[in-house]
This record gives sequence, C-alpha cells and structure tokens, in this order.
Amino acid sequence: MAKKGSVRYVCNSCGAVHSSWMGRCSTCGEWNTITEELDTAALSAPKGRKLQTSSVSLVAKNEQQKRLDAGEPTVNDVLGGGFVPGSVILIAGQPGIGKSTLMLQIAYAAAKAVSVLYISGEESVHQVGLRAKRLGVSQEQLQIASSTSADDIAATIASGDHALVVVDSIQTVSVEAIVSAAGTVSQITNSTYMMMQAAKRSNTALLLVGHVTKEGSIAGPKVLEHVVDVVLQLEGDRYGGFKVLRSVKNRFGNTNESAIFEMKEDGLQPVENPSAALLAERQVSDGSVVLATLEGARPLLVEVQALVNTTSYGYPKRAASGIDLNRVNLLIAMLEKRTKLNLADKDIYINIVGGLKITEPAADLAICMAIASASKGMQLKEDAVVFGEVGLSGEVRRVPYAEKRIAEAKKLGFSVAIAPKNSTTKKNTFVREVIDIRSALNSFLSK
Repeated sequence: MAKKGSVRYVCNSCGAVHSSWMGRCSTCGEWNTITEELDTAALSAPKGRKLQTSSVSLVAKNEQQKRLDAGEPTVNDVLGGGFVPGSVILIAGQPGIGKSTLMLQIAYAAAKAVSVLYISGEESVHQVGLRAKRLGVSQEQLQIASSTSADDIAATIASGDHALVVVDSIQTVSVEAIVSAAGTVSQITNSTYMMMQAAKRSNTALLLVGHVTKEGSIAGPKVLEHVVDVVLQLEGDRYGGFKVLRSVKNRFGNTNESAIFEMKEDGLQPVENPSAALLAERQVSDGSVVLATLEGARPLLVEVQALVNTTSYGYPKRAASGIDLNRVNLLIAMLEKRTKLNLADKDIYINIVGGLKITEPAADLAICMAIASASKGMQLKEDAVVFGEVGLSGEVRRVPYAEKRIAEAKKLGFSVAIAPKNSTTKKNTFVREVIDIRSALNSFLSK
C-alpha cells in the first residue's frame, strides 16, 4: 500500500505538478488536464543503492527461457510463440465480442502445464464458475479469484506462486492510495504500473483485459499501450460472423499474424479454412466479387458485395460495412472521372461478407469491379478472384504477397486471378494482368 502523502496532481498538457487538484492549470492555463497519480519519487528505492547487473551470458540464457503454451496454436502464432515469462499482454475488444470467453479458455489450456490464476473484477467467483461450466472448463485445474484491489493483485503476483495471471479487466481495479474512481486515467496508469512491476520481478506472465471506446480505440491513457509488451485486439461482429484476434504491438514477435475464431456453444473455436467458410453460401450475381486479401500473414478470400440503385432523394446515399467509407467515396469519384459510369445519382452500398474489416488498399480493384458490376447488371466473365490497388488516375498498382493470394485462390478451385501487371516474377497463365480500371472492366465484365 502506498504511503500517505505519496499522491500528486500532474497536468497532462504541460507536466506541471500541483499539491492539490484544480480545474485549471495555473502554469499553462488549460482546463480539465490535471489528473491524480502516485508520486513515484516517494515510493522509489533508497538513494545510492547499486543496480544489479547481468552478464551477456546470463542475458542470452534468459532469452532462451521456454515460453508458456497458450493451448491454441493460432494464439501462439499471434503471440510469437506463446507467453514470455515476465511479459505484460493487453487484449481489448468491443463489449460482448468474447474477450472473457477467450481468456478463460486460454487460462484453462495453460493450467494443464503450469499454475494459472484467473482474477475477475467484473464478476464474482460464482459467475465465472458458471461460464467455466458452460465452456467445459475444469475448475479443479484453474484457480479463480475475484478482486478489484490493485494492491492485493500485485501482492499475489509478486509472491511468484503462479506462472500466468489473467486480470479481467484493468478498468475495474484501483489503487487504494488514489481516491478517484476505477477506470479513470490515474487509476488505470498506476494499477498497470503496480502490477507490471510485480510481474517483472516474479517472472510472471500477466494478461490484462481492456475495454474500448465507442470509436473502437483502447480505453484509457495511451501510456497503457506503451508500457505493456503486447497489445492484442479482438475484432468482428459481436452478433455473429468471425472474430479476428490480431497483434497491434508485439515486442517478442511480428505483428503480421492473426487468428480467426467462430463463436459456438462451447466458446471461441478456431476456423481451419476461413476462405471456404466465407464463400460457402455465395451466390454468383452482379455486384458480387471475390477479393483475395491478407489477414495478417494469412491469405483470405472474402466476398465483396455492391448494390447500386437510382436514388429517390436529391442527395445519393453511400454506405459501407467492413471497409472505410471515405475510401469507397474516393473510388466512386475515380470511377466517374476515369470510366463511363454515371454514379452521381446512384445510392451505393458496399458490404464485406462475414463481418470482417478490410483495411488494406489491395481491396480497391475488387470494390471498383463490384460497383461497376452492380451498376451495369454484369457479372465477372469467369470464376475469378480480384486484388489490386487503384490510383486516382485509374491505374492498377501492385500489392505485396501476390503469390500467397494466388496460391489460396488455386487451393479453393478458382480459375483465374485478376491482378496488377507484374504481380508475380514468374509467367503464370492463372493470372490475368490489368494496367488500369477501364481495361479491367471492359475485359472481365459481361452480361
């Protein structure tokens, strides 16, 4: 527990330190920028204590320390090989997306080999037990506790009795020395620091569950993402479809890996062949185009649907699900300028099937062809996949990892890939190269 008088008030704008809280900073004049935090100087080690040093051989030995198995190969891939002892991992996602379910499954799987403690600040032990029973998790192997005290949690972690500790969630715990409510900037910052220091000293892997704001960003101060070692985000449609676990930050591996899950009665289950599952119910019609995209380092085939109608109002409506609407509006303006399509009086709707979110520019060509297909009532000539970035001049540009996309299309039985010129280094009859959007529409759309 912090010492009395170890609390200070700091301006987030200019960094000025005040003895008490005030609405306006007397130094920079900004309003509502002063937050309460622990005075780390009062809690620091005695002055003049010599630091403990490690030799190069000892550091190399620690780097070879075995990671903790998360129990699911796809989650291990996202983490870079499993949980690193002493690391702090933050996972965030929308309410109801399945964060607690996934954490309980991971904790149970890891508990088969090491000691694991699951701490819930949002639910009682009884409520966690009911969820564990629904998921088929054995409570004899997994230790469960309920607490909202960061001091108690840090003391438990520091004991070193557990190899992995899960805290659900960081927004519900608080430090006793700070009087502000749980979930505030000062409480989140200081609780994270307190538990992180305990985890580093005891070599315990710490897994924190975080909330997100209505804009989709991780709730709390940005320093929360900076101090942790790994940041994971669980995305997708909370009411159905696939859930994607991707790495936003990873100090122990790359951020190109992702794991795709589907919510079932017994929890989140990995999808072995997501491309086949996404295209299983596809009906070939105008406005339907298959996009070869990448989810992390994994190639994925998804259906892009477009619906174009003459507007009934003076201002046409444009809507997009699963892709940035601003990007869609840009591509629509480019189509009007560089082709003979007249879309100024059309309502245009774009949908990425399966609840996935596409952010890479390789989806440009598929979106353009879907809009043109729906506008003219035409379909792709052949069973084809499409990928490529489209510039404002109408040129189709190359995208990375074309070989992976083509290999995935071949595996699922597609006959042709419409791709930018020079996408592959080898001559490939499977690939039909296009140089601009006009030639792509004229060559591959037919009634």
